[in-house]
Amino acid sequence: MGRIALIGGGFSTDEDGVLDDWVLGQARAPRPTVCFVPTAGGDAPGYVEKFFDAFRAKDCEPSVLPLFQRESDDTALREFLLAQDVVYVDGGNTANLLAVWRVHGVDRLMREAYAGGTLLCGISAGANCWAEGSHTDSFGPLTHLPDGLGLLPGSVCPHYDSEPGRRSSYRASVARGDLPAGWAVEDGAAALFTDGRLTEAVTRLPDARLYRVRADGEAGTLEEAVDFRLLGG
Repeated sequence: MGRIALIGGGFSTDEDGVLDDWVLGQARAPRPTVCFVPTAGGDAPGYVEKFFDAFRAKDCEPSVLPLFQRESDDTALREFLLAQDVVYVDGGNTANLLAVWRVHGVDRLMREAYAGGTLLCGISAGANCWAEGSHTDSFGPLTHLPDGLGLLPGSVCPHYDSEPGRRSSYRASVARGDLPAGWAVEDGAAALFTDGRLTEAVTRLPDARLYRVRADGEAGTLEEAVDFRLLGG
């Protein structure tokens, strides 16, 4: 059973920790091992410190996987990743993340971890990377990136409500066929997928949503809001 969580927030943007608590609640162990993979942000020390500040206060065992100053050989890297209950990927540059992962063979290890039951999750680039394609600013202006690990069928668009041009640009990419139908995540919302199918949509904010966006011959695209559960409500 493979599981992926797309997160519209988390420790990097939210002070209440509600979405991260929800993620930990999906883990296969009561006190999960949680590995933060900060590749998309260039292993930025500040981002890593923020992760540890948030997750050391939770009932889990946090760790980090740096790749820009890698220390583990291939065997140790594989053993480490496959021992994780949760892999949490940061925001940043989606295209760079995918390139670095492939150089180090992390893309293959993520597939193996997924097949073994590790929960794969992330925010922004860390949500984009699991899908077949995504909407990204990896190259400067907002554009489509028909590349990803393909563990989640379709495409992903993060920051659907919070960044100017996201909604219209993503819908245009889907309408033209540059990206397949997919999932648009507003800040504050999150979604869990099991074996590629939506299992649950949640939100920490009453007005934050997850949308299914697909091409429609007459309208260009059809955008459908998904039923959700308000966390803590």
